[in-house]
Amino acid sequence: MEASGEANEISCSPDDIALAPVAVNQAKPAWEVKAKPGIDLTPTTSASSTNFLNFQPALLAAIDQRLGSRYRWGAEGPNTFDCSGFVWSIFNASGINFERGSARTLFAQFTAAAPDEQFKFGTLVFFSGLTHIGVVADEHGFYHASRRHGVMYSPFNEYWLKRIDGFRRVPVPATVTD
Repeated sequence: MEASGEANEISCSPDDIALAPVAVNQAKPAWEVKAKPGIDLTPTTSASSTNFLNFQPALLAAIDQRLGSRYRWGAEGPNTFDCSGFVWSIFNASGINFERGSARTLFAQFTAAAPDEQFKFGTLVFFSGLTHIGVVADEHGFYHASRRHGVMYSPFNEYWLKRIDGFRRVPVPATVTD
């Protein structure tokens, strides 16, 4: 097992091959040990982020509502999620609607994030051969549905950084639907 305790973490979508179950570590869950990050909602300078400024508080509220929810492969809420179901659910709850799909599908669906947007709140981050997805909190970490710990914040530590496949931005319309 990796030093971070995240081995066998990465496949979570119904369209991806599921990994064998792993024994649960008896250590404290990560969400009880790590402090929630302060999210910087200050404007970025790119044109694509202008509409996103009005959307960010709703996205953060949706994430906060789901933190600690249990993981279940193929689930998209309201109380259990897999990784892509969590991502779909928080954007949908925030008024941004797109078709639910696997991490691989969402990677193909959205355009690459500009280098200055990769570690900005709300950017999608993809891991391990496009089998896992999360939402960037800031340059220090991201939110995701962990197979072992449920919906949580994880730091961008060595384990996760070496598994990043890329970043995508979800387009935000001029007005967000309710």
